[in-house]
Amino acid sequence: MPELSQETERGKALLPFGAAEVTGPSMVPTLQHGDRLVVHWGARVRPGDVVVLRHPFQQDLLVVKRIAERREGGWWVLGDNAFAGGDSTDYGTVPEELVLGKVRFRFRPPKAGQRSPFAVVRWALVAARPVLPARSASRRLRAR
Repeated sequence: MPELSQETERGKALLPFGAAEVTGPSMVPTLQHGDRLVVHWGARVRPGDVVVLRHPFQQDLLVVKRIAERREGGWWVLGDNAFAGGDSTDYGTVPEELVLGKVRFRFRPPKAGQRSPFAVVRWALVAARPVLPARSASRRLRAR
């Protein structure tokens, strides 16, 4: 399950935007281990958005998930990688107050050994991207 550092939590009180780093595979292919994120703290969220939230059972742990839908008691959140687990299928709905912010942008650092000009150009074309809501969120995410 993607975790975020506690430095992320401390910084959110100062500015509406903050940085975070992803660890874990549950949001692959959208986010990968090591991706850096720009998070809009306190932003309004809708189904399809990628968000940062407190884990319902370990509230000192921050995780990244995609909002699938609103249900009684909060939001139903899922990881983009169905095989990784660690989402609402394990812990149920997430109360509104545990959803901290919306992921707006991701930066993928270069891999070690990317030295050829072709590899550098390829990395530059995909390294920084906005994180957009899933286009077919309702159909794709409800199927699970």
